[in-house]
Amino acid sequence: MFEFFDAVLAARLQFAFTIAFHIIFPALSIGLAWYLMVLQGLWLKTGRDIYRRVWRYWIKVFAVVFGMGVVSGIVMSYQIGTNWSVFSDKTGPILGPLMGYEVLTAFFLEAGFLGVMLFGSNRVGRKLHFLATIMVAVGTMISGFWILSVNSWMQTPAGYAINEVGQFIATDWWQVVFNPSFPYRFVHMMLAAFLSTAFLVGGVAAYHIIKDRTNSAARLMFSMAMWMALIVSPIQIMAGDLHGLNTLEHQPMKLAAMEGHYESQHGAPLILFGLPDNAAKTVHAKVAIPKLGSLILTHDPNGFLPGLDAFPEEDWPNVPLVFWSFRIMVMIGMTMALVGLWSAWARYRGRLYEPGWLHKAAMLMAPSGTLAILAGWITTEVGRQPWTVYGLLRTADSVSPLDAPAVNASLLAFVLVYFLVFGAGIYYLFKLFKRTPSLNERDIKLGQPRRAAGITPIQGLDDHQTQEEK
Repeated sequence: MFEFFDAVLAARLQFAFTIAFHIIFPALSIGLAWYLMVLQGLWLKTGRDIYRRVWRYWIKVFAVVFGMGVVSGIVMSYQIGTNWSVFSDKTGPILGPLMGYEVLTAFFLEAGFLGVMLFGSNRVGRKLHFLATIMVAVGTMISGFWILSVNSWMQTPAGYAINEVGQFIATDWWQVVFNPSFPYRFVHMMLAAFLSTAFLVGGVAAYHIIKDRTNSAARLMFSMAMWMALIVSPIQIMAGDLHGLNTLEHQPMKLAAMEGHYESQHGAPLILFGLPDNAAKTVHAKVAIPKLGSLILTHDPNGFLPGLDAFPEEDWPNVPLVFWSFRIMVMIGMTMALVGLWSAWARYRGRLYEPGWLHKAAMLMAPSGTLAILAGWITTEVGRQPWTVYGLLRTADSVSPLDAPAVNASLLAFVLVYFLVFGAGIYYLFKLFKRTPSLNERDIKLGQPRRAAGITPIQGLDDHQTQEEK
C-alpha cells in the first residue's frame, strides 16, 4: 500500500526529511546561546537595563528552539539504528566513540547548566547565572565540534583501517577527529549559525521598528544584528572559498557537480546559472564567465579542473540538485553581505532606525540563514552520494534489511507527526516573535514611566543614538 519508493530511497528521504528539521534548531541554539551570553555580559558590565530586557525577550525563544533541537536529535539517533543498521555496524567503532564524546563533553555540560540559565535569574547570584549562560553557550559549540567531526570523517575519512569483519577501526584518533575537511566545515557551520541568528534577530527587530520606531530594545536588537551581518558575512564568504578549495582537493567529483563541469578542462568558466543535463552531459542555457572558475579554484585562469567525465557515471551524485542548492546557498550569502553593507550606509547617514526598505528587506531575510544552511546541507550530503563513507561504503550497502512498505509507512508517519508537532512549535515561536520587546513585566504592572526602568527618553531619533545602540 505504501510502496511508493524502494527501501533505499525511502530510507534516504526519511533521513533527509528528519535531519532537515533537526539541523535548523541546533544552529539557532548555538547562535542564540552566544547572543544571550553577550547580552548578559554587557548588562553586567554596564548595568544598563536595556540589555537585560533584550535578554529576557530572547531567552524564551532559545528555550523553545533548544527543546525542539533535542527532541529532533533523539529521533535521528534512533533512525540511524533502525534504517541504517549496516552503516551503524561498519562505522560504529569510529563514530560511536565520537558521538559518546559529544554526550559526555557537551550534552552533560548543557544539561547541567541549562536549568540555572533558564530559571535561575532570580534564584542565584548574577555571576553564577552568567557562568551558567557561558557554559551553555560553550556546550552548544562543543556539541557542534563533535557532530561536525563525525560528518566530516564520513566525507573525508582518515586515520582508519578495516578489520577482518569489514568494520572501520581507528588507527589514529587525532586524524579521525581532525580529518582533512573538519576545520573548514566547523568554521563554516559556526559562522552560519551566527549569521542565521543575526538575521532572525534582525528580522524580528525590523518588524517591531516598523511598528514603533522609538522602541529602544528593538533598535538595539537591529543594530547588533546588522553589525553581525556587516562583519561576519564577508568572513563567511572567505571561509566558504577555502572550503571549496578543500573540496577540490579531497572530493573533486562533488566540486565538479557543484560547478556544473561535465568536462575536464583548462581555463574552466564560472557557470552562474544554467540547466544541467546528465543525459546530454552539458549545462543548457548557461550564463558563464570565461576562465573565472579556474581562477577562483586554482588561482590560475588557465588552471586545470577535473570534470565529471573523470569519474564513473554510476558514482555521480544528483548533479542538478547539487548544482542549484550550491547556487542558492551562495546567492543567500551574497545577499547577506549586501544587506550588511546597506545597513552600514544607513547607519552612516543616521537613518538605521528610520522604517523603510532596509527594514522590509531585513524582515524578508529573517529566514535566510536557515535556508542557506539547508541549501548547504543538501550540497554537502547529496554531493557525497552514492556513498555514506566517501569512496568506501555505498549508501545502497548501508541500509537495514527492511521491506520497502515498512520504510514507506514510517516515512509517511514521520511527515505527519513532524508537521503536527514541529508545526505547533514553530507557530508558538512566531507568537513569541510578535511580542513587543518593552519594559520588564513588573514595571509595566506598576505603571512606572519609561525612565523608571532605566530607559532615557529618546529625542532626535534621526540624529542621535543611545549609547547601547552605538
